Parts: sequence; structure tokens; C-alpha cells
Amino acid sequence: MLIAEITMSEFEKGLDLTRTIVLPFGSVEEHGPHLPLGTDTMQMYEIAKLAAEKRPLFVAPPVFYGLCRSTSEHPGTISISGETLKGLALDLLHSYFAQGLRNFLILSGHAGGTHLAYLIDAGEIFLRQKEEARVAVASILDLLQMGARDLLETPNDSHAGEFETSLMEHFFPELVKGRAPEEYPHFPKPILVRNKRKFWPGGVWGDPHRASAQKGRLFAERLAAVIVQLAEEIENFKEDQNA
Repeated sequence: MLIAEITMSEFEKGLDLTRTIVLPFGSVEEHGPHLPLGTDTMQMYEIAKLAAEKRPLFVAPPVFYGLCRSTSEHPGTISISGETLKGLALDLLHSYFAQGLRNFLILSGHAGGTHLAYLIDAGEIFLRQKEEARVAVASILDLLQMGARDLLETPNDSHAGEFETSLMEHFFPELVKGRAPEEYPHFPKPILVRNKRKFWPGGVWGDPHRASAQKGRLFAERLAAVIVQLAEEIENFKEDQNA
């Protein structure tokens, strides 16, 4: 059930089927010279929609903005602060809880570590505030590791490479502008740098040339299945089950 497309009556009836919701988060961020700036959000939303076709699930309208640190100097990247992201996530969790939802899957197409840390922080705060709530937070790369890593040919593929280019070739082929060269960032960790583009000029982390629409379809199906499994697990989760 796509919340942006259903009526209030359909929402109310949907609560009889499920109290679980996917909240897709993403970013407006460079994805090399060949993928659109909305890649993270668009692909996460499409995969969530696939999962909702397989079992009753609410899917919230996606949040297009996130915290983008490593790509902040690249053209087109629009970032928000971690506190803004956390506050927005908390507001959404509280509002959906007030409407009857109890199980929350915060799934982010943007896998930046700082971005995810703020989403996790929001989830932890919400858990302490609402005893009935269950929350899971995962990035699209977490879902890949959980259910489709064997399909990936490029070691250490992460951003605008084989995986994301394949997904976009499957979902939005008209938005894919060819292929960018294989590339990997070379930041001087743990040193922080101002001119981030100097250490990651093309904004690609992986090999887009290994991508295909067929792979994208397989990735999407596998990741949707992981979301379905997560929904089932969170609905049956009990805090003392591992005690």
C-alpha cells in the first residue's frame, strides 16, 4: 500500500492487514556522470514497492534528502544536517505511530556511515519513547549483503558502480547516460579533507561496466525478498527471545 496513492479509507482498512511500514530514505547526491542525482531514493522506493506487492506493507513517500559528507563537493549534491535528518525521522515515526503503525523499517538507499548513524539514533530514541514500537534500520548495501551479494562481480562495489547502475538500468533505463570509468575513492583516512573531490574526482565507487538491466532485475527481486523477510521478523520479534 503506497501511502501517497491511497485514500484515508484504504489506509484505515490497510491497518487490518498490517501494522508494518517501510520508510524509504535516500539523498540528492552525485552518482558519477552517468546516473541521476536521485538514484539513492528512486531505487530504494522501487524496491520497497516490489516488496509491498509480495505481502501487505505500507510504504511511505520517500525522503529525498540525506546527509552527504564524502560527496559534498561534487556538483548536484544537496545535503542536510544530521540533526535535521534525525529530527525528520523522529517526526515521521511519531506521526505514523499515532496513525496506528507499530513496526517500522527505515531503509536507506543512501549508505553513508554518518547518514545512517543519525537514522539509527532516531530509531533508538523512538524505541525508548514508545514501548509498543519495533524499529529496524538498514541501508541498501546491508540488504545487498543479506540477500544478493553473490550476484555482484565487483569487489568492494558501493556507489554508482555495478550494483546501482544495474538497478537504475532496470528501473529507469532512460535516465542512465552510458557508463562511467571504474573508480574508487582514495581519502587519506583518518585525516579529514576540505577538497573531497580531489580524492574522489569521478564520484564512482565500483565498475559500472559490469552492470546490466538483467542484473538489476535480479538485484531488485532479491532485495525485495529481504525486505519481506525483515517485515516478518520484526512483526514476530520479542525483546526477550534471545535471553
